[in-house]
Amino acid sequence: MFKCAIFDLDGVIVDTARFHYLAWSRLADNLGVNFTVANNELLKGVSREESLDILLDIGGVKSVFSNMEKQKLAECKNRFYLEYIEKLTPADILPGVEELICEMRLRGLKVAIGSSSKNTTVVLNRLGIEALFDSVVDGNMIQMAKPSPEVFELGAERCGVSPDECVVFEDAVVGVEAAKNAGMICVGISDSKLNADVVYDSLKGVTLDMITERIKS
Repeated sequence: MFKCAIFDLDGVIVDTARFHYLAWSRLADNLGVNFTVANNELLKGVSREESLDILLDIGGVKSVFSNMEKQKLAECKNRFYLEYIEKLTPADILPGVEELICEMRLRGLKVAIGSSSKNTTVVLNRLGIEALFDSVVDGNMIQMAKPSPEVFELGAERCGVSPDECVVFEDAVVGVEAAKNAGMICVGISDSKLNADVVYDSLKGVTLDMITERIKS
């Protein structure tokens, strides 16, 4: 049914949300902005620059900073984040992910990463799973963040397949929108409702046949 599977990174392969929250919260504290866990949900699947704008908007200080100052703030947040992800190990790979990817590869599917994160390579290196992917497309390679379909379209192109031959695995609303905008089937990974073709709480115990049957039905 599919020739290629494209996986988002954060929240699908590894839970880095806690590290993003710690980094954004640390930056917010430095700026005197009250930033909550609920606020952090607004940043899911959103680019670093857009996330900063949201944080500054929450604090009512968006207009205070110039574009150059905002760039420095975004770089500061990223330094905080990189400190935190140094703690990542292969044990942090989410349940069922590695098994499903290995099954897909054994059955001849191409497997790619399609992530807005500019730290994708660093995270994959820490997890030790770079070799599992035929292509890695991240935030350094695209002009438009999700919900633009660019990251997934480029992933399909680099794997030599058409969009309608791809299935995307996403955990964020904007990511699901991006997959839909690319004309791809989308599997949502979330404990809440996503507008995906199929939604699982987790990929633990999920097989390719299970996904195919759910989509067909």
